[in-house]
Amino acid sequence: MAQEEPIQPKWESRASAVLKGSKAQDVWPLVADFCNIDKWFPNLHTCYQVEGVSGQPGLVRYCEMGRDETTLWAKEKLLMFDPTNQSITYEVGDNNLGLKSYVATMQVVPINNNNNNNNNNGCKIVWSYSCNPIEGSSLEEFQSFVEYSLQGIANKMELALVSNTTTSMGDEPRPSCNSN
Repeated sequence: MAQEEPIQPKWESRASAVLKGSKAQDVWPLVADFCNIDKWFPNLHTCYQVEGVSGQPGLVRYCEMGRDETTLWAKEKLLMFDPTNQSITYEVGDNNLGLKSYVATMQVVPINNNNNNNNNNGCKIVWSYSCNPIEGSSLEEFQSFVEYSLQGIANKMELALVSNTTTSMGDEPRPSCNSN
């Protein structure tokens, strides 16, 4: 009789990255732009809308990155878009990354220093997730990937905001997705 594999608990963790010189109100539109994550995510070269309405739950994006000779891809569905709390929640559906039951939230949080009347102490992006264990990987390896990716996202966003290269600064977040 074959032995059943023991059920492993879900992986749950979070990472955060600080943007010292950027206000949350300026970073939020960049995070909220669900189908343009390829502008910020390290090594992600494709992201486009597959179906749904921009900024609405049910919106699906296709993301692709190349690594060596392998193309890694995922379809991700927006589950929640919350401008008040500056957060989005999404799930990964079809993919070749080994992700199963993956749900994540990205939130932009202002950093307030009570000793300083200047309300610009920067902000942080918090990325929390839950998923089934990935075959052939460990939680520590996956967490390292999340931390590396989030730091890359934060660095690119801060650089863009500091050099005023984004067009959405100061605008209300209106996630736009470009269909391909």
